[in-house]
Amino acid sequence: MRVPVGWLAEYVDVPAGTTVEELDAAFVRLGLEVEEVHTPAEVTGPLVVGRVLGIEELTGFKKPIRWCQVDVGEAQPRGIVCGARNFAVGDTVVVALPGAVLPGGFAIAARKTYDHVSDGMICSVRELGIGEDHAGILVLGDGFEPGADARPVVGLDDVVVELAVTPDRGYCLSMRGIAREMGTGLAVGWRDPGAAEDPSWSGEAAWDVTVADAERCDRFSMVALEGLDPTAPSPWWMRRRLAQSGIRSISLAVDVTNYVMLELGQPMHAFDRAAVTGPIVVRRAREGERLTTLDGADRVLSDDDLLITDDTGPIGLAAVMGGASTEIGDGTTDVLLEAAHWEPTGVARTARRHRLPSEAARRFERGVDPEMTVVALARAAALLAEYGGARVVGAPVDVDTRRSRPSIALAADRPGRVSGVPYPPEQVVELLGAVGCAVEADGDRLTVTPPSWRPDLTDPADLVEEVVRLAGYDDVPSVLPTAPPGRGLTETQRRRRAIGRALAEAGHVEAPAYPFLAPSVFDALGLDADDERRAVVLVRNPLSEEEPALRTTLLPGLLATLARNLARGQRDLALFEHGAVFRGGDRTPAPLPGVDARPDDETLAALMGAVPEQPWHVAVALAGQREPRGWWGPGRPAGWADAVQAARVVAAAAGVELFVRPGERAPWHPGRCAELVVRVGDDDVVAGYAGELHPRVCAALDLPARTSVMELDVDALPARPVPVGPRISAFPPVFLDLAFVVPDEVTASHVESLVRGGAGELFEAVRLFDVYSGPPVPAGSRSLAYSLVLRAPDRTLTAADVAQVREGILAVVAMQGITLRSGDA
Repeated sequence: MRVPVGWLAEYVDVPAGTTVEELDAAFVRLGLEVEEVHTPAEVTGPLVVGRVLGIEELTGFKKPIRWCQVDVGEAQPRGIVCGARNFAVGDTVVVALPGAVLPGGFAIAARKTYDHVSDGMICSVRELGIGEDHAGILVLGDGFEPGADARPVVGLDDVVVELAVTPDRGYCLSMRGIAREMGTGLAVGWRDPGAAEDPSWSGEAAWDVTVADAERCDRFSMVALEGLDPTAPSPWWMRRRLAQSGIRSISLAVDVTNYVMLELGQPMHAFDRAAVTGPIVVRRAREGERLTTLDGADRVLSDDDLLITDDTGPIGLAAVMGGASTEIGDGTTDVLLEAAHWEPTGVARTARRHRLPSEAARRFERGVDPEMTVVALARAAALLAEYGGARVVGAPVDVDTRRSRPSIALAADRPGRVSGVPYPPEQVVELLGAVGCAVEADGDRLTVTPPSWRPDLTDPADLVEEVVRLAGYDDVPSVLPTAPPGRGLTETQRRRRAIGRALAEAGHVEAPAYPFLAPSVFDALGLDADDERRAVVLVRNPLSEEEPALRTTLLPGLLATLARNLARGQRDLALFEHGAVFRGGDRTPAPLPGVDARPDDETLAALMGAVPEQPWHVAVALAGQREPRGWWGPGRPAGWADAVQAARVVAAAAGVELFVRPGERAPWHPGRCAELVVRVGDDDVVAGYAGELHPRVCAALDLPARTSVMELDVDALPARPVPVGPRISAFPPVFLDLAFVVPDEVTASHVESLVRGGAGELFEAVRLFDVYSGPPVPAGSRSLAYSLVLRAPDRTLTAADVAQVREGILAVVAMQGITLRSGDA
């Protein structure tokens, strides 16, 4: 909201000498953020009001030129050469006299041009630095004396303060609301521009109006006018204020509706009365109905859209934008003015559905004062009568079905208990009265009825906030709570931090993504129709309509980050993310408890029951070279084994042991997918998967072939066991190498577990150091070679001890069809 200080001063008795900095501080104290202070362009030297006394058309030049005699308040008029054609004799204009310097360093001097001496310059809006219009000269209109200083007339002395208005304070999107706030904040008198008497219009209602949806429109007012001069220009003061507020001047009728909206906060719409056929009906749209709006777009309507219609069909998208069929045109002489009060959430849905933000919708979706509809119509009708010669026809229409606002019970000491500042009950009553509330006191109990312009005041907490805000946030003490001793990170927090640190130390880069996705991404990942990951939780008001669902897996966001980095020239990537995923499915709706008291246990249980499960996952994505090439060697591309190793790093950081076995799950490539298994009690639990992405998935997501990923459910990992100190032996180890012929369907991890079990108590460590396939190893098998470390805690091992361990291992693996490779016997 842009607030011209000169306009504000018409309603607020701003103390003399108040600086812009002091106004800025006052706005901030009231909780209104000042985004920017716009100062006018600098013009030095004589700038005066002039009246055109005569115009002589000069001929013989390449373009039309005029030699003008202009009264600038001196004994003799000045002769000024001008090429603009939009002014006539008798018009009042702005004249820069010799010695003036306009914005951009443009100095004005008397000079001979077109065979005449031009003793000054008649200025346009752009030349004065107050707008971009350069199509013609700025014509001021009547009421200005020649020779008067033109700076206050054109707004060169007027500072504009731009405010960021929060959604709960829609009343501050008007000069009326800002004046009320500043009058209270500066403790000075102020005048309410909306406190006008009801107009004395009489006769039959000018139009037949029916409101078919009173829940979405509880007040609809309309007045008819005739005799409007379609050529009448908007007065300069109105155009100037609209420009200062960031609104383009269009025509007198449209400018008046915009001006009244800025002044009173009540959006309005003007219809060409001659184009409206039959009675006005406010109703819901029929699914698929169409309307061409003022921006020229043909819009397909939803049955949730509210319309203003006549016998021809829709003529306006209620509270958002009017229809093109009844637009005010260059020849409009009869006008219907409409002002209504619309239900905010419906307006917000319509504006977002059609991607049609407007100044009207911006105000209606934040809540406007329903008392202002007839007041705004009277103000607009008076302006159209004064500057366009329009006359009101008949009585206004006012369909009013509003209910009275409920009162709010408030303990007088509650603002003090919440803020820590002891506000006396009299001060609480006074401050709530300054807001506009009607307050009835019964001892320490207050009954507060909020004013019509504050739809955001619905609970005691809202009233507390108003008291604290007006009394001053600076009075609220800053007291840091005492930190209770002995509390540190929980075991879960330590585990999650350890996992992130371990992956980073292993060369992975963390790449967190937004927890939202488009359900269509599951098709690209090749998930089956009944896959549980397709059961998503939809966000009712998402940040992006394209991604309305909460993620059930980390892979879409991580793979999108991988693809984005590859597209920007990165080639060797190892990314990871850890965070919550959200499991969908059927859930009971959450109750909506009030804010006046703590919810009971049953309500809390129902709230928690409606919250989806949110297990903590970790995922890794790899592409390009895992080991770079250099003088030391050719390097090595990242593969499925690196994804499995990342899972082992996570398991080691979590303090658990991870087992690997073949698996199959989208989006991994069948045959190149590993199940990540942990032992929980006596059960094996699949905690995640790792391996190469399916080629179709890589193609769908623009990823290189053989991109490898891993995803692991951290919450499925068992708790870290109580750490036990390692057994230390002073006796020397014995190293034993064994190579086995293993069927292809048996995993190396399974063979390792068999070796561990067969080695018995002398086992210390085992490592796979060679994998070979080909002759003389039989087809369908491969050779796996392991290096074992054996050690006893109490003696030096003998050859017999080693032979016994070896035979035990061979006996165990033989039961799985595994034999010792020839040459190792």
